Amino acid sequence: MNHRTDRRAFLRAAGAVVGGLTLFPETADGRQKGKNAANGGYVLPSNLAMYNALSLVFGRAGDRAITANLFAQDKLEAVVEYGTQPNKYSSRTPPVTLATGQPLEMAINDLRPGTRYYYRLLSRKPGESAFHARPECQFHTRRPVGSSFTFCVQGDSHPERPQMSEPNLYARTLQHAAGCRPDLYFCMGDDFSVDKVRTVSADSLAAPYLLQRPFLSLVAQFASLYLVNGNHEQASLFNYNQTDERHEVAVGVQTARNRFFPMPATDGIYTGDTKELKGIGLLRDYFAWTWGDALFVVLDNYWHSQAIVDSGFKGGGNKKATDDKKNRDWWGITLGDEQYHWFRKTLEGSRARYKFVFAHHVMGTGRGGVEASENYEWGGKSKGKSTAGEFKKHRPGWELPVHQLMAKHGVSIFFQGHDHLYARQIRDGVIYQEVPLPADPTYTAFNDDAYTSGTKLANSGYLRVSVSPEEAKVDYVRSWLPKDETSSQKTGDIAHSYSVKPRT
Repeated sequence: MNHRTDRRAFLRAAGAVVGGLTLFPETADGRQKGKNAANGGYVLPSNLAMYNALSLVFGRAGDRAITANLFAQDKLEAVVEYGTQPNKYSSRTPPVTLATGQPLEMAINDLRPGTRYYYRLLSRKPGESAFHARPECQFHTRRPVGSSFTFCVQGDSHPERPQMSEPNLYARTLQHAAGCRPDLYFCMGDDFSVDKVRTVSADSLAAPYLLQRPFLSLVAQFASLYLVNGNHEQASLFNYNQTDERHEVAVGVQTARNRFFPMPATDGIYTGDTKELKGIGLLRDYFAWTWGDALFVVLDNYWHSQAIVDSGFKGGGNKKATDDKKNRDWWGITLGDEQYHWFRKTLEGSRARYKFVFAHHVMGTGRGGVEASENYEWGGKSKGKSTAGEFKKHRPGWELPVHQLMAKHGVSIFFQGHDHLYARQIRDGVIYQEVPLPADPTYTAFNDDAYTSGTKLANSGYLRVSVSPEEAKVDYVRSWLPKDETSSQKTGDIAHSYSVKPRT
């Protein structure tokens, strides 16, 4: 596949349909032209248009380095100036040339551990002598043990679904999260759906990632970003193993993800998947690291299961891809031996006082939190019924089911998306935290009937987690469109809050 993509061409082609996503053109100030979000366009508000032209996304933050991924619609020269005091920049990266529509990764090295840096992004067009400066932003290198810090988590953004994702509300949520100055930011999957792709190509598969770039840069210009694959990304071993267009889909989406967003592998402070796949290279799908007093673990539900995990890719008229959910073998759905044993080793080898685990969903499919955690490789039962020796039969060499493993090693919170609401439950000391949608203009609690216990609340918003040596406080921060705000419901309101004590 030719992986050259040009977001400028996507957005400027009047009424163009790219991979089934209708992307409408913008005027010079970034406003949509003749269309609105309800009719299919999904762009930033006009006052944020500069992030369409040039976006910066941080990832792979470490002790002494952080990676910036830059993307420009037009050819630009860019420089980052940075220092440890506001508006004082003692260091400067070498200038880099950004080709039109091509991402570029730039490492900022020789940093101090446990330090906040202030920076500004400078850019200029070919032929210009002066650089144009962006407003000052900041980032942080890895916190030492005993430090306090904040991270934020968003649920499924689903920009391809206007019924549950409104771009102005999404931007509002991201900007408010950025105002918390989180060190880290997590997306729980289903942010880059290819459900509407009908003609498979490098451009059509990259389109959802390009669409998200300016939005996620609102927060990822401050925080190191971490992506979790969801079922609607269609990045899976099952698709990869096919001989038709589904193979191309799996290669294309994972390649686009890793080109446009700087995900970790086993390097620096990170451990993770070390295998490479032909056409992709390192998957960068599961990884772990410590930050302050916390262990962070990102799991992948899809790249290590030979069986199809959720609904298959239905594009291009491929009718064979649809999963027969009624008759599937749920024991065939798996994290895989390699990922499981890495996860076990990571948990048992960690002395962190908090352990946070992220995956798109229990099993990567189905509904519910603790309800689903009892079954198959996650809980050891078949359809809620326990049969002696069944888990060992289906998972030889596994010490415990996934839930029991998390409980044994003191996992504080398991974060998941997929179900489109806020829900908090506890089982055996492990909190199962379903993350709300960030941009639902209907403010609905979808799929709440799947949760038979715990606290359930409607959308929209994000989670803010404030970690200190004494406690980790989780706040559900609400987000509303201005027209929907009242004296009793405003963006920034805390809908629910709880604290987790460190494990000793």
